[in-house]
Amino acid sequence: MELEGRIWKEGKYWIVEVPSLDVSTQGKIKKEALVMIKDAVLELVYSYYKKKCNIKINEYKNKVIGIVASDKKLLLSLSLRRQREKESLTIREVSKRLGSKSPNAYYQYERGQINLSLDQYEKIIKAINPSQNCLLGLA
Repeated sequence: MELEGRIWKEGKYWIVEVPSLDVSTQGKIKKEALVMIKDAVLELVYSYYKKKCNIKINEYKNKVIGIVASDKKLLLSLSLRRQREKESLTIREVSKRLGSKSPNAYYQYERGQINLSLDQYEKIIKAINPSQNCLLGLA
């Protein structure tokens, strides 16, 4: 699985954003912008989980990029956590939106302790923000 992002040139700079991680960077050249988004994702993974993993950036047509991690659970968990924080929701509130009485069950997803299927990920993202599109693909 990979998280979808975009890259485009705006004036003198290349801009890269990954909405599901709520992160963006820029660089004077395309290669620099892609290196910076990779570094930003690695830094987020480490700052939230104190773990390291390998990140690969895939470029596709129409200004689309894909982010793949050696630890897929960790990348998906980071996405859930960043989206929840972006919406200013607590773990308890997301758990309630999912119809669960146990916030600990949801928290295990955010900690990367449980494998997520594409359907589970999409269901959780919709619970966090009903207007959010699932920006996840199969790599």
